[in-house]
Amino acid sequence: MNTDNKLISKLLIVLVGTILAFGNVFAQKEEQPEQKTKEAQAVSKKVFDKITQAQEQIDAENYPSALKILNALRKNDELTNYERTNVLNYVGFVQYSTDDIGGAIRTYKELITIPDLEPQLKKQTVYTLSQLMTMEEQYPEAIRLIEQWFTLEPNPGPQPYILYAQNLYQVERHADMVKPIEAAIAVANKRQLTIKEDWYVLLNFAYFQQENYRKVRDIQKILLVNWPKKRYWFSLAGAYTELGEEGNLVSAYDAAHTQGLLEKESELVTMAQLYMQQEVPYKAGQLLEKEMKSGRVKGNAKNYRLMSQAWSLSMEDAKAIPALQQAAKLSGEGELDLRLGNAHLNLGQYGECVSAVRNGIKKGGIKSPDNAQISLGMCLYNQKKYIASKKAFSEARKTPRSRKIAGQWIAVIDSDLARNEQIRLAENAARKRQEELAKRRQATDRI
Repeated sequence: MNTDNKLISKLLIVLVGTILAFGNVFAQKEEQPEQKTKEAQAVSKKVFDKITQAQEQIDAENYPSALKILNALRKNDELTNYERTNVLNYVGFVQYSTDDIGGAIRTYKELITIPDLEPQLKKQTVYTLSQLMTMEEQYPEAIRLIEQWFTLEPNPGPQPYILYAQNLYQVERHADMVKPIEAAIAVANKRQLTIKEDWYVLLNFAYFQQENYRKVRDIQKILLVNWPKKRYWFSLAGAYTELGEEGNLVSAYDAAHTQGLLEKESELVTMAQLYMQQEVPYKAGQLLEKEMKSGRVKGNAKNYRLMSQAWSLSMEDAKAIPALQQAAKLSGEGELDLRLGNAHLNLGQYGECVSAVRNGIKKGGIKSPDNAQISLGMCLYNQKKYIASKKAFSEARKTPRSRKIAGQWIAVIDSDLARNEQIRLAENAARKRQEELAKRRQATDRI
């Protein structure tokens, strides 16, 4: 999360341009000699006139002229604290307006050192300084100032808490961010103010850094309800993954898919994989078939293999065959040819089975060559090619794990061969008897 300072200034800086209205506050001391309090708050006519001139220049956005007048006043050592307060307040405002943030900071720092500064103005100025320090990326000082402000403000609104949390983020005090953000949300709820999306995003980051995925999960749900966006579905899915909530993970992805939020190939393939993990391979096959036709999922060996697995697990061998054919064609290894052969075997397409398995064996790279020989033997057996079938099973029997099943098949073949031989011999014997009978009848007929 990179916080752009310009963005901070737009979102957070509400510079206190509180300019005390002078109106009739200036007075000659001789007019009110008995009221020391009012004397302390009075502005001389000379100072008032200068400030009025500066105000006119500010209204005309002639800031250099305004600053020249104010700086001349600022150098006057005879200014009362009240007069100096007003002059510095104006100076800081002009400096901020002209993007002289460093100058504004120095001016406002001077302002808060004035003895007997009016508490409300001091509080506003301290808060303004914390905002300006944030803009200047002086985060530790901004934190110190905002913490000082909290001691001056008995009833903070939500925004200062967020400013505090953003500065804590910048100094990587992630665990400390939680309390102020949650306080901001609580205050906003209490005052029926709008809670901003960014607050929850910031809170989510704080909990994520602590690997508190339950909180991350709950925050993502809030974000999805109020600000439904694609990235929140994926963040929720990530939280489910970390928590081992596989069923909810699939539901989150499926909801995003239903809303048309899955667009990238990686997202769509992940959805298909999740369907298969949750034992709904038919959905995976449908998804991949559709998206490969649309072009959003590439027709490469990896994706064809995944689609063929989906259809095979769905017992849809007829649908698996086209995918397997494409995958086998694109692969330099024979494993996919073997799978294609098995799909043909399941459909009783024995000739195609033999061709596919033999292609796979020829390519090589088969994980279990003995299983390939067994598949080949079964296809050949069903074609009644017993000698070739027996040869295949004999190859498979060389591997210990396939010895038993290959031996059983060989026994079946031998039995079939023996039975066929007996049938052949019986048929031959019967034919000979019929021939002999025919010869006898012919001999009898001649007599």
